[in-house]
Amino acid sequence: MRKSALIAVSAGTVAALTLAGCGDSKDDAAAPGAAGTGKIAVTATDTECKVEKTETTSGPVTFTISNKGAKVTEFYVYASGDRIMGEVENVAPGLSRELIVELPAGTYETACKPGMSGKGIRGGFKATGDTKPLTDDAKLAQAAQDYQRYVKSQTGALIDKTTEFVTAVKGGDIEKAKTLFPIARTYWERIEPVAESFGDLDPAIDAREADLEAGQEWTGFHKIEKDLWVTKDVSKSGPTADKLLADVKTIVDKANTVQLSPLNLANGAKELLDEVATGKITGEEDTFSHTDLWDFAANLEGSRAAIAALRPVIAEKDAALAKTLEDKFAAAQAELDKHRNGDGWKFHNELSEADLKALADSINALAEPISKVAPLVASK
Repeated sequence: MRKSALIAVSAGTVAALTLAGCGDSKDDAAAPGAAGTGKIAVTATDTECKVEKTETTSGPVTFTISNKGAKVTEFYVYASGDRIMGEVENVAPGLSRELIVELPAGTYETACKPGMSGKGIRGGFKATGDTKPLTDDAKLAQAAQDYQRYVKSQTGALIDKTTEFVTAVKGGDIEKAKTLFPIARTYWERIEPVAESFGDLDPAIDAREADLEAGQEWTGFHKIEKDLWVTKDVSKSGPTADKLLADVKTIVDKANTVQLSPLNLANGAKELLDEVATGKITGEEDTFSHTDLWDFAANLEGSRAAIAALRPVIAEKDAALAKTLEDKFAAAQAELDKHRNGDGWKFHNELSEADLKALADSINALAEPISKVAPLVASK
């Protein structure tokens, strides 16, 4: 849910990471939304968001988003209160991406965000009928429940560590706050796809300075990060710290009560890898502290937890895919483990270009099989 400059680690690395395995194609090759595919074509330009249909049957819905504009775009499906039901980011000009989202009967909004900013070009959308939810399947229901327990464990720790972090900031203990900064963020980054689905709370907590739009107040983790590492003065950071903790508590309450679809798990696992590709490997996420590898590790762990919850379903439907995912997760973790430093990780600015490329390659290799999970989960 954030802008990314897509700075290349090496030629084409990040672009490949962001696009690999996501249903991307040259826009004339895939013929998205063609008759008989059951997919809803979305044509995005810099000024329009044309959705082929504005009403469909409830249940899993596939949107194929083709970017005909000159700006990188995003596509969202919103429920009431701007709760994000599903999203795809970083759709580059001339490319297409797919989004599979489960929509119960009700009214929604679709939105394209050219330039990946603002409220987007919105339109009404409706799902009708009484299609049985995916959780009518016992294994998928169990997967959703298992992952919800994981989310609850992480949100509890998120509040505890954010409280410690805020206490250190307000107490003027800069060194302790620096130590706690990446630790507190670990719990946020593991469940970010769930946490960031609630309107303006995500940017309030996690916006980077480069993300800010005209007139937007900067709050949250990264504002304090700059105070700690650049300004080196937290004497005026108390109100920002208090707001951060209040926002975290609010989002935890929401995350622990929302009913997750199995597709939230599948899409979230892929979104976390996209987060690695567009923020952590490039060093854009923690630009002041260079603690990006803590976030990288957390994103990888969160993605693995979502896939682990779905594993019985994946193994039943495609045993080879289940094994491939297991192997690719292990390979990505092994590559990351080369950069351990005590109980934590090396700083991003200590890694060479070769190190970063190897990390990128491991995530790229994992992204392709993970992109197959959502269609598998949605299949009957």
